[in-house]
Amino acid sequence: MSEEKNHLSLMKILDAAESFLALRLILDAAKKISDFSRPFSNADDLFTDKKSFDAVCMNFVVIGEMVERISDKFKLKYSTIDWKNIKGLRNIIAHDFFGVDAEEIWSIVKLHIPALIESIQKITK
Repeated sequence: MSEEKNHLSLMKILDAAESFLALRLILDAAKKISDFSRPFSNADDLFTDKKSFDAVCMNFVVIGEMVERISDKFKLKYSTIDWKNIKGLRNIIAHDFFGVDAEEIWSIVKLHIPALIESIQKITK
């Protein structure tokens, strides 16, 4: 029984470590999105700069991939973060890149990325 408890404790530690690492990578990608979009004043300007638009979209994909690495228990604990829609955006970008709406991306960058950064920073402190 003791060995089983030790195994469960180790699994909890590993899950927490993997979730924490994923959060750090999400934070890094969110900051990149903010940095890459900062020079632009609207969606059209960002979309016109293909390198910046692609870089922003790629970092949304990174964020979505990292969400998959966070344990369900952890996601439930921090349910104020909309994990499902974050992953959904990743799927849209990855599977329908040419159908991505620049206005929607811009809206997410301006309205949701600052809040995501703030939330992740609070969790990881």
